[in-house]
Amino acid sequence: MSLRAKTCPQRREMASATSGPGRCVSKGGLGRRPPLARVRVAVRLRPFMDGETEAKELPCVRAIDSCSLEVANWKKYQETLKYQFDAFYGEKSTQQEVYVGSVQPILRHLLEGQNASVLAYGPTGAGKTHTMLGSPEQPGVIPRALMDLLQLAREESAEGRPWDVSVAMSYLEIYQEKVLDLLDPASGDLVIREDCRGNILIPGLTQKPITSFSDFEQHFLPASRNRAVGATRLNQRSSRSHAVLLVKVDQRERLTPFRQREGKLYLIDLAGSEDNRRTGNQGIRLKESGAINTSLFVLGKVVDALNQGLPRIPYRDSKLTRLLQDSLGGSAHSILIANIAPERRFYQDTISALNFTARSKEVINRPFTNESLQPHALAPVKLSQKELLGPSEAKKAKGPEEESTGSPESTAAPASASQKLSLLQKLSNMDPAMLENLLSMERLLGSQGSQGTPLLNTPKRERMVLIKTVEEKNLEIERLKMKQKELEAKVLAQEAPDPREKENTPTILQPPASYSGTVAKPLKKAVVMPLQRIQKQRESSNKIHLLKKGPKRKLEPSPESEAVEKDEDYWEVQISPELLAHGRKKLLDLLNEGSARELRSLQRIGQKKAQLIVGWRELHGPFSEVEDLEQVEGISGKQVESFLKANLLSLAASQHSDPS
Repeated sequence: MSLRAKTCPQRREMASATSGPGRCVSKGGLGRRPPLARVRVAVRLRPFMDGETEAKELPCVRAIDSCSLEVANWKKYQETLKYQFDAFYGEKSTQQEVYVGSVQPILRHLLEGQNASVLAYGPTGAGKTHTMLGSPEQPGVIPRALMDLLQLAREESAEGRPWDVSVAMSYLEIYQEKVLDLLDPASGDLVIREDCRGNILIPGLTQKPITSFSDFEQHFLPASRNRAVGATRLNQRSSRSHAVLLVKVDQRERLTPFRQREGKLYLIDLAGSEDNRRTGNQGIRLKESGAINTSLFVLGKVVDALNQGLPRIPYRDSKLTRLLQDSLGGSAHSILIANIAPERRFYQDTISALNFTARSKEVINRPFTNESLQPHALAPVKLSQKELLGPSEAKKAKGPEEESTGSPESTAAPASASQKLSLLQKLSNMDPAMLENLLSMERLLGSQGSQGTPLLNTPKRERMVLIKTVEEKNLEIERLKMKQKELEAKVLAQEAPDPREKENTPTILQPPASYSGTVAKPLKKAVVMPLQRIQKQRESSNKIHLLKKGPKRKLEPSPESEAVEKDEDYWEVQISPELLAHGRKKLLDLLNEGSARELRSLQRIGQKKAQLIVGWRELHGPFSEVEDLEQVEGISGKQVESFLKANLLSLAASQHSDPS
């Protein structure tokens, strides 16, 4: 079956309606923030399925005009329920009228780097799949949209145009809360993710590039046969899953600043809600119906939460709403086509679908342009030898003949590649809104014929003024540097210690006099006790002393690259043997008498080692010395050595502070 049949006569008409120079210009302009976009809703009434029912009963839905309809109120026969939407298509409307009136206008947003969504909603048997797919004689929204989109891509990618446009497609279904790839059915259940920008994506989803409608049919028709379909009392070919066709439009600019845009089009055929009492579903059909009704119920909750402005929108309660996060309250231009039936037996389903559609038209989306710079725009640029040399060095390197017979073309050289590279790097780090403003200004200057005024093309007098200004700026920078060095020298002189105070105050280590770096913040100061205080401490009753030992000889390389010996003093902490012995005894008593909890208070002793020590003590008796810890299984000699270093000094210090 081909989707191309009977669409070729209409192809030129549809393409002309969307082509033209103004189709890529957004309504808000490039330099403005994109306006808010309400979800547009349309209602389509299908005709009676057979002539007998049409002859026996009147339809429960009647059109008022192209945007309004009324439904009979069975509670009060004298009244009717009136609804108003963006469009209403009666039972005699054609597929082309639905497409041209509601779907075709949103395709232009894809070439602006924005997203768009088309959703078919309604009860089972109301004609959703017919609206989206159609038949070979009456193609639906999907084949018509792809044909127009590929035509737009070819026109935009034509020779001489600034953009290169490519189109790719993916096709999936949500069956019983599982995301299945229809292009690759063996891939299994896929996960739905969200990137740092809030865009919804599905890792592992198959993506097929398409350049013509034949390519699309080649992938789409076999994949459609993989979709889950089943028979019920109300519909012989009832869709048992939600089908989503994702079309990506990628644009890459061929000229500077080498931007890239990505627009996504969601074409969604939702499964219809079902009343299992009327459909007679049992077994697997009942389970499928439960999953469909649950996802549609969550969809209604999302719409209500958006209309009420609730802080939490339950997108994650269902795979369907998670996938539609861009379409409802997100960043897409969305159109909802509600399909209803005229028969009285569908009355409750029709009222429910119309109420949901009326609530959906209050949802506000915030579309924006997905635009960035291409990766190769920031690639390193190889500079020529003339660009690497300064202007004075390049002049010296030039021969006298070249200098005397310089061509005028050499004086009109464009900006160097290094300047272009730095400009692109700045653009990549710039705020998107500011970047859009700069790009719009660049286009405005280009439209007025302004190509910039290079320095070498300006008149001689203006060049001399510019050169003089640059030289003055350089002199000002040199003066500021000299002033900064003077301030640093003053700060270092103020921080230098007074020799008369050196005897009674701690010595503060200062940076070397040769240090000329900028003092960003005060350095940490190492304080060394003077020798007079050390002598006083020796004479006191303290048993912990700070001794000066030395001199220690150290080899240092001299400027003449010869090793020179230099005397340096260094300091050492010395503890009296009595204090060490007392600390060792206190540590041994704690090892022999302490509980596991008390042992854990020691450093290097955890829960496991404490239990090992207590167990060994119960089997072999008390330790005779601290070094016997090596006999405990699981404790090595190095661990005992580090244990002594960590605990002896602390126990000695506690004994020193508490003589009792």
